[in-house]
Amino acid sequence: MSSSGSNNKPSEEVYQMREYLVMAVPKGTLYKPTIGLLKKAGFNCDEMELDTRKLLFVDDELKVKYIVCRPTDIPTFVEYGAADLGFAGKDTIVEQKKDVFELLDLKYGYCRFVVAMPEAVAKEKDWEQINHARVATKFPRVAEQFFSGKGKQMEIIKLHGNIELACLVGLSDLIVDIVSTGRTLKENKLVEVAQIFNSTTRLIANRVSHRMLSRRINPVIEKMRDIIENGGVEG
Repeated sequence: MSSSGSNNKPSEEVYQMREYLVMAVPKGTLYKPTIGLLKKAGFNCDEMELDTRKLLFVDDELKVKYIVCRPTDIPTFVEYGAADLGFAGKDTIVEQKKDVFELLDLKYGYCRFVVAMPEAVAKEKDWEQINHARVATKFPRVAEQFFSGKGKQMEIIKLHGNIELACLVGLSDLIVDIVSTGRTLKENKLVEVAQIFNSTTRLIANRVSHRMLSRRINPVIEKMRDIIENGGVEG
């Protein structure tokens, strides 16, 4: 059996021998502001700004590697030590409950978790009086924690997309989803009836990396903290 234990995570010796700092960067809407933050922090992201399908970028001068991942996969890459640092939404962190160290609120990628229901139903019924109902969501842990905290017993139905459709076709009575402007809810004749919590992008770290590579990671944290406190990045 390896010294990393049964979870197959790298041992501390592996981190000590690591020459490159590895950062997991999210694809999609968080990509551009994350690159903007990295550039402000002094990292060379020129190649990453090109139109390319590459998923791994190497800066031999600064000894940094960047892996480009689906946002929902980043906490996994960080937890298992494939990346030392990562950029992930608070929504993903809370839902997945991975064993990572949350370092900074980066203030971009804002959205919020909400409970929503059909407008017509909301006019006739107070959602607070609803119990033993069906709730569709991509975030079953968040939904379960929220409703349990209110003493409500709900049947949580996990979907992977088009959550709004669930109410429209009678699959669920309510939905729990993340929204930014609320436009999609309005277009589907749904109305927000409760807000669960706000979500922004966070800098996360592998717990062992944070300890073993502190001389490299701490300056990065301080640079990014200073950027956020002095205007941050767009997005």
